Amino acid sequence: MKAIRRFTVRPVLPEPLRPLSELARNLRWSWHPETRELFRSVDPEGWRAAGEDPVRLLGSVSAARLAALAEDRRFVRSLTACAGDLADYLGGRRWYQEQPEGLPRAIAYFSPEFGITAALPQYSGGLGILAGDHLKSASDLGVPLIGVGLLYRHGYFRQSLSRDGWQQEHYPVLDPNELPLSLLREADGEPARISLHLPGGRALHAVVWIARVGRVPLLMLDSDVEENGPGERDVTDRLYGGGSEHRLLQEMLLGIGGVRAVRAYCRITGHPGPEVFHTNEGHAGFLGLERIRELAGEGLEFEAALESVRAGTVFTTHTPVPAGIDRFDRELVAHHLGDDGELPGVDVEKILRLGMETYPGGEPNLFNMAVMGLRLAQRANGVSTLHGEVSREMFAGLWPGFDPSEVPITSVTNGVHAPTWVAPEVFRLGARQIGAGRAEDALTVGGSPRWDAVADIPDNEIWELRRELREQLVLEVRERLYASWRTRGAGTAELGWVDGVLDPDVLTIGFARRVPSYKRLTLMLRDRDRLMELLLHPTRPVQIVVAGKAHPADDSGKRLVQELVRFADDPRVRHRIVFLPDYGMAMAKKLYPGCDVWLNNPLRPLEACGTSGMKAALNGCLNLSVLDGWWDEWYEPDFGWAIPTADGSATDEDRRDQLESAALYDLIEDRVAPRFYDRGESGLPGRWIEMVRETLASLGPKVLAGRMVREYVERLYAPAARAHRDLEPDTARELAAWKARVRAAWPQVAVDHVEAVAATAPNGHAELGSTLALRVRAGLGGLQPDDVEVQAVAGRVDAADTLAEARTVALKPAGGPDLEGRWVYEGPLALDRTGPYGYTVRVLPAHRLLADGADLGLVALPTEATGEGAGVLMR
Repeated sequence: MKAIRRFTVRPVLPEPLRPLSELARNLRWSWHPETRELFRSVDPEGWRAAGEDPVRLLGSVSAARLAALAEDRRFVRSLTACAGDLADYLGGRRWYQEQPEGLPRAIAYFSPEFGITAALPQYSGGLGILAGDHLKSASDLGVPLIGVGLLYRHGYFRQSLSRDGWQQEHYPVLDPNELPLSLLREADGEPARISLHLPGGRALHAVVWIARVGRVPLLMLDSDVEENGPGERDVTDRLYGGGSEHRLLQEMLLGIGGVRAVRAYCRITGHPGPEVFHTNEGHAGFLGLERIRELAGEGLEFEAALESVRAGTVFTTHTPVPAGIDRFDRELVAHHLGDDGELPGVDVEKILRLGMETYPGGEPNLFNMAVMGLRLAQRANGVSTLHGEVSREMFAGLWPGFDPSEVPITSVTNGVHAPTWVAPEVFRLGARQIGAGRAEDALTVGGSPRWDAVADIPDNEIWELRRELREQLVLEVRERLYASWRTRGAGTAELGWVDGVLDPDVLTIGFARRVPSYKRLTLMLRDRDRLMELLLHPTRPVQIVVAGKAHPADDSGKRLVQELVRFADDPRVRHRIVFLPDYGMAMAKKLYPGCDVWLNNPLRPLEACGTSGMKAALNGCLNLSVLDGWWDEWYEPDFGWAIPTADGSATDEDRRDQLESAALYDLIEDRVAPRFYDRGESGLPGRWIEMVRETLASLGPKVLAGRMVREYVERLYAPAARAHRDLEPDTARELAAWKARVRAAWPQVAVDHVEAVAATAPNGHAELGSTLALRVRAGLGGLQPDDVEVQAVAGRVDAADTLAEARTVALKPAGGPDLEGRWVYEGPLALDRTGPYGYTVRVLPAHRLLADGADLGLVALPTEATGEGAGVLMR
């Protein structure tokens, strides 16, 4: 029989055990080994059965066991120590508090998903894990962040396999009362309510759940409340589920409702409120519109409010392909954001213009969330150096007249939260070497000197650790594989072979990630005979562990999963290659440390960053990857391998996969496997161990989320806070009026004439060290010299006279305007490079409150008719 009603009965903890509740409800336990060990000691079997979730564990412990623990002095001492450590962690000064004054008082960080722990399944892949690591590292560093997301009652789907290897999806219902969450409540005890107006007089209501991520509150909006109709209740049903309107409502609730949740949280708790808003991908972009609405309610005009909002907003893009961006029909957006829906009083046409793809090749009837995100943020970034370059190319149409290299999108390379992802055994080895306190600092704050101590760890200790971790993975794989086959319908009698799957002494390669086509799950199957030879090699065998989920609506991805599963089912190789269903954080924590090599073979440059290889590297696993994402930035042959790519435009897809798979097989056969199995007189693979050592020492401090968050603070949050403070209402009005005046005048701004005289030019040739005296005449269309900057742009030129490695030199006005109203600008240009060299000149808008010269997307360049010196080349 099924229950007609479900509710949660909470345990009553004896007085000495009361701190257990606070420890369980602060998610710091998910990355604090001592607290995890404390909960495990409550009931080791129950801890495992509860999926290592302390809230579920405490709900299952018997009253007799709790009474016994309350009398156990050793347990109570450990509990007191953990509770005291948490109090010190929450209240003590950390990195952020030691920085100079002027940093933002708080930052609101919006994301559609957060991967904090497997006990709170609100993530689908890398974006959510990255967001979770961002919050955890911000907490460790003392950064005053407020996280904002949605609470999905079904989370992301659980994955299993049918008998023939087809992906099956399951959506378990999550009860927030059984999760490490608490409701945001008003002073009278009632849950705080967030409401959005919908067309037709309807409303979308939500409550706000709070997850405590160390020092960081994570606010999660939940629409499954009685006040909503069935359609509105389901808005937060599934992560990335439903059709276009469903997704739009989710993103309205995340962005608009999320700002209102932040305001409610600050009002109720007395929090001073954020100065900076960080939009993690375009899904949360509507937050900027809600902040414009707030300022409009205070009497600020749309254009001035837009300037104020932009100043304090940071936008991070995570996709390297236009197809990965949410886009909505403009009429659907207008229907929901017009006077009959949300944001009444805000001109819907102005809203629509923020998201319109007004550039060559753009779709005029689609509203692009990333385009809106960029237009609503004064600062934007990609998530690796290469992804920054790709993003500047992809969005260059928003800044016409500028080279992609000048598009104002920078990059902050992702990092991973080491205390979450480093295996306890790896941490203990480091702690023995440099002490527990310094080892913890190395994982949170970073710093090469701490990581350099890896050089002093003996070879035999590194190798014993690697084998121990590999053996743990083998046992984990066998257990999961057995469970998977039982789910697929196999009987116990036919699964004896599972006990022989994998070998703790065989080179182990891992591959685990989402399964879009560009990640190429099945590239390894391109030549199956060759792969079988590698797996079954008599002296240098290889074994491969694969995991990954295809999106429920992606049948092509599911076919890739099925193709891999069917190969792994082959009795000839099933002891050497396995596919594990239901990839998630719990599996990943065993997978990354247990593999010797982490494989990544996406289509370059479609991997924005790819952090799974970072987590593997922190555990001494070597990377074997295409030079994409972060690996393109930090690869060195001392600690990994680069798979050659055939990504030229002339190479068709089939030929490219053939070439790159062959390169992958060659690398494994000729370089990776021989190095692993090449044992010296000591019986140890000395060169392999040295690569492990180099991975830890060289990559360790780079791949940390602590490094990433510090970069966000110093390069993006702090400047955004200063810009926000500068834009008081009157200043915002002044800036908006100035921009309107510049845009109106810009069609008349022109470079009329350019002259260049070489101060030293014997025989008519420019020489290194000589100087060109530039003289430029420009029409400013009624603008004043203070409104613009006239620049010389100089650098090397290619055969098409395109400038590269360019530098800019500001030219100064020489006197007032001439009789025709033209202004003359002059300045020296030093010739500091040899070879083909060239320059041009240009006029840009200039204002003290602009974050970048390309901010307005306006530039005036010389025409072919402009005087003798325009684009002069020196060879």
